[in-house]
Amino acid sequence: MKKLTRLLAALLALSLIAAACGSDDDEVVQDEVETTTAAPTTEAPTTEAPDDTTEETDPPETTTTEAIEVDELVETFDADGDGTVTIGVAAAGPRDDNGYYQSLVNFAEEFSAENNFAPPIVSDNIGPAEAAQALSDLAQQGVDILMVGASEIAEPLPDVTEQFPDIFWYCNCGAGFQELPGLAQATDWGAAIHYTAGVAMGAILQEQGSTTSVFLGCCDINFEKEAYDATVYGLQSVDPSFTMEYVATGDFPFDFDNSANATAALTNAQAEGATLAYAYLGGALDPVGQLGSDEGMAMFAASPADTCERDIPWTGGIVFDGGLYAAQALRLIVDGELQEGSTYQFPTEPGLNGAVLCGASAEAQSALDDAFGLLASFDGDLYDALGAISGEAYAGG
Repeated sequence: MKKLTRLLAALLALSLIAAACGSDDDEVVQDEVETTTAAPTTEAPTTEAPDDTTEETDPPETTTTEAIEVDELVETFDADGDGTVTIGVAAAGPRDDNGYYQSLVNFAEEFSAENNFAPPIVSDNIGPAEAAQALSDLAQQGVDILMVGASEIAEPLPDVTEQFPDIFWYCNCGAGFQELPGLAQATDWGAAIHYTAGVAMGAILQEQGSTTSVFLGCCDINFEKEAYDATVYGLQSVDPSFTMEYVATGDFPFDFDNSANATAALTNAQAEGATLAYAYLGGALDPVGQLGSDEGMAMFAASPADTCERDIPWTGGIVFDGGLYAAQALRLIVDGELQEGSTYQFPTEPGLNGAVLCGASAEAQSALDDAFGLLASFDGDLYDALGAISGEAYAGG
């Protein structure tokens, strides 16, 4: 495979954690990546809410990015010289979880089909113990790009990237992984993303006239701790009296799919007064969301960008869209802005990641917009607080 030669153009200022496509035959491919039409202002956001607090607002509008030509994709990624591109996907969770993993698989399938490439080869439900074998098995099936869906199965990457150097290895290692010569990484900043989540949830609690909420996770892993603490920080920036309890629902490590435990935890939390829940879950996401909605709770999902279009009436979502990230990463790779051996950290901005509200009042949406605006202004106090949250969460390794 021809390696990319241009240096990474720019990394984002946030460095606290190391961290698509209608085609016209073989001509230009329209990349269906959705990005925001306007980045948050760098000026200090207004805190004045509109007078009409009953008006419903939609999530930020999006637009498509610049097209990628098929020839560019083949030139960049065709490892075996067969004139096409085959994508491999390694997912730590189920490919049909209606969440992060499925969004990555769906992207790979749609991207391949619409560019007349071979169907992607997908291996899902990979646990840390079998990750080395699963990645090796995928690499031996003629893939040109191997997309590793999460940092929990990234441990074998130093070995497999050396063993299969012709493959372009890409990891959406949200919590960050060591930089390797044969690995291109994309990360995000969990603390900043979850600060917006807390503000959105605080706005909903305020409208409910409630103070109590619950965070349903797996097993108190460091990136969960970062997410939880930052959510509480955002929540209490709306009202210091607001509370959120963390409840582990899975077995260590990385069990985000235990529906029985998660639904039982939600029922218990509601009995103890919680009126809002954040399902930071994988395969257990939909059962919890449906139960909470049926019980009249405000429900937030850790999910792809289409949270508000789903059958379950989610109150909002915290967007982690593996497909959206991967689509943008391919554009960066083709442009030479992300290459093997480097790391790109996605910004926290509406339409890409962070909180989204579904059918929110104008006042709640304004509070969320202000949170994104404060991040975009690089407010020193906010960044210091979020940096401390990240540092504490990862201090133990």
